[in-house]
Amino acid sequence: MSKPAKNTPNTAPDNARPPGISDTATLRAKARKDIEDGAITDSYSADREAVIKLLNDALATEYVCVLRYYRHYFMAKGMLADSIKAEFLEHAQQEQAHAGKLAERIVQLGGEPDLNPDTLTARSHAEYKEGSDLRDMVRENLIAERIAIDSYREMINFVGDRDTTTKRILEEILAQEEEHADEFADLLDGWIGE
Repeated sequence: MSKPAKNTPNTAPDNARPPGISDTATLRAKARKDIEDGAITDSYSADREAVIKLLNDALATEYVCVLRYYRHYFMAKGMLADSIKAEFLEHAQQEQAHAGKLAERIVQLGGEPDLNPDTLTARSHAEYKEGSDLRDMVRENLIAERIAIDSYREMINFVGDRDTTTKRILEEILAQEEEHADEFADLLDGWIGE
């Protein structure tokens, strides 16, 4: 009795590909078409202009948050200020990193990061709230993080699987925004200051 032949990657016929998987010649031909589009190929199915606009609005939000966190870092005072200042500074730096990821993705999609300071606050989902005291600063940052959480979730749902790279970036940022909100909620829950 003879054994059935094994289909290994080296012996499988090229036409035995699963549905939706292109053959090598097709992949090569597609890569040469519209080469000036860089990372955007025919398989990109999201509305690129809409995604760029959403990313630019998120970019504005991140920069407003960076500015608010730095203000809170410099203005924090009182008995609890030192430990909370460290949180403000860390979050400012993380929001700056988010902005960098968003700007890079905008460029990959063929767009331009909109960093116009005259329109940042108008495009930002979060507000720039100075806070009257340390507890108010923590509260305003928690509110801003909750806004960011909802806006990132909505963007993730909008993009879906039509742009998996943008979706992954947004999911990474969302996870950190949830961490920030959790930290601020814990601070408010255990508040012992004024």
